[in-house]
Amino acid sequence: MLNRYFLLSDRKTSVRVECVAGLTTFLTMAYIIFVNPSILADNTGMDKDGVIAATCVVSALATILVGLFANAPMAMAPGMGLNAFFAYSLVLGDGVAWQTALGVVFLSGMFFLILTALGLRRRLVEAIPDSLISAISVGIGLFITFIGLRNLGVIVQGTPATLVQAGPLTATVGIGLVGLLVMVFLEAKKVTGALLIGIVVSTGLALVSGKVDMPEAWWSLNLKIQTVAFKLDILGALKWSLFGSIFSLMFMDMFDSVGTLVACCHQADLVDKDKRIKGLDRLLGIDAVATMIGAVLGTSTTTSYIESAAGIEQGGRTGLTSVVTGFAFLLALLFIPIIGIVPAYATAPALIMVGLFMMKEVKRINFTDMADAFPAFIIVVMIALSYSISTGLAFGFVSFVIIKTVLGRAAQVKPAMWVIAALCLIFLLLDKLMPWIAEWTAQTPAP
Repeated sequence: MLNRYFLLSDRKTSVRVECVAGLTTFLTMAYIIFVNPSILADNTGMDKDGVIAATCVVSALATILVGLFANAPMAMAPGMGLNAFFAYSLVLGDGVAWQTALGVVFLSGMFFLILTALGLRRRLVEAIPDSLISAISVGIGLFITFIGLRNLGVIVQGTPATLVQAGPLTATVGIGLVGLLVMVFLEAKKVTGALLIGIVVSTGLALVSGKVDMPEAWWSLNLKIQTVAFKLDILGALKWSLFGSIFSLMFMDMFDSVGTLVACCHQADLVDKDKRIKGLDRLLGIDAVATMIGAVLGTSTTTSYIESAAGIEQGGRTGLTSVVTGFAFLLALLFIPIIGIVPAYATAPALIMVGLFMMKEVKRINFTDMADAFPAFIIVVMIALSYSISTGLAFGFVSFVIIKTVLGRAAQVKPAMWVIAALCLIFLLLDKLMPWIAEWTAQTPAP
């Protein structure tokens, strides 16, 4: 039955190989069970146990859907960078309630699904130069690295003159650095699950040193997903001031998914004779639906994971790999009490490592052409220094169109890119002018 449904023989694989591949994928991305709740709960006021449950359930459902309906060895879970946007840009930066932020996530997934169904997704993606797409990854990587260093305590708030500075070498910083060293060593040795092992080592050291308490139970069936599930506020997200955030999330998810799917599907030989991915629109449709389901259940944007490549390297070629990975996430639900004790300084090294992985895209930026190099540079710098992914994207896209026009190369800007730049300009005007207008209105005496 499995052979007929998943076409195991046609793709020259077996049940055993697919199971090993599925478990390999799970081990390489299981860190998200620790890191995603740490980012969301510690910065938004969401219940941590609820976010842990939501992370496991959404990752399981999305990945199993990919396996059953797309027959591809791809795993999905709440995305790194996307969860940072949710916590640091929307909630902390813009002061949006986490319930409303979930509404923003839902709407971004809905618009992504509509674009995919109408066939507009490819046009929008192809309109943005490769250098800018790579710059988005680099900028988010730098942003996540900074957040990881701050959570670890290596970087702390400085004086008004320095803004930030190196922090003191405390016991918790030392524990986190040991975990980071373990991750670097294991990644260098190509050990599967390096990030997860590093988190476990740091947490173990924290337990031994008395920095965290032992869990009251090692496993539990008492899931607390109801504390975050079905709490989204869609109507609250339907505001002009949040349109730019919806737009940014949609495109970030789109770029992330397309890049991951292209890389992994080529690796798994799931392409036709013209090198086009088989069932790409179906995969992107599942991605969008998973994002909407995730928002309903209480977590940030769900996307395809590049860690799927680890399972593909182990021989995974069909959706059975994804089904095995999905059930492994469901099994993790039993161990929420253990996951809940993991401190932020134990997951911070994983953020730093993910930032390193995302920074690799810098080699794809075309620094020989100033019309590409400057907008890419602006995206990277503004994402990190403005502490806002959407602001960084907006500045980069608008500057790209302006520079091309000034240089007399406006014809090189695709029509869809003009639309994107116009929307970004509207977002910047609303984001920067609205607070000033509100302040001016409040100071103006009534007639």
